[in-house]
Amino acid sequence: MSVYLLEDRQRAFGELMEIKELLASRGWFPATSGNLSVRVGPVLDGQFRFAVTASGKDKSVHTAEDYLMVDENGQPVEATSLKPSAETLIHCEIYKATGCGAIFHVHTVYNNIVSDLFGDEGAIPIQGVELIKALNIWEEDARITVPVLPNYAEIPRIAELVAEAIVPRVPGIVLRNHGIYAWGANAFEAKRHLEAFEFLFEHTYRTRLLGR
Repeated sequence: MSVYLLEDRQRAFGELMEIKELLASRGWFPATSGNLSVRVGPVLDGQFRFAVTASGKDKSVHTAEDYLMVDENGQPVEATSLKPSAETLIHCEIYKATGCGAIFHVHTVYNNIVSDLFGDEGAIPIQGVELIKALNIWEEDARITVPVLPNYAEIPRIAELVAEAIVPRVPGIVLRNHGIYAWGANAFEAKRHLEAFEFLFEHTYRTRLLGR
């Protein structure tokens, strides 16, 4: 059984509060959308716990009921009236497939537009942009493809596609006309990756407008 200390739980809640406040200030959580999670404690025999944002909360404000703890199947592990965010199952699959420490999911205009532009191709191609280096990809004129998954109404249908879709060196996937999931070894790295993806998506969109 995966275990965690109370102080680890509170530290995770604090990290989520800080990143939620920052990303909300950028307008990346419109209409209560998006969700954030941080893994708490070790992974033991495939079992783990993570702190995740509660469903239906206005992420531009802070309350005492913004987060809860869930297990590797997305089920609450403490007595609570809160429900985890709707896409928690997708977080579960990303943790299982990557062993990462944090996952951030936001909805922006740019990630929605480019996911639709390249949705039929199944991936967003990006090449030769400096911010690719923020993903720990350092070769000259690097090219990446960010996977795009269909935005099914039934979250389990999406979740079962996640593991196979992940590109090991690209710490993100996009749901078509929905939003980006970016992850990292910890909250700092996940934030850096998320910001890099959002820059790359805007760059891709504006480059298309220029006919390039």
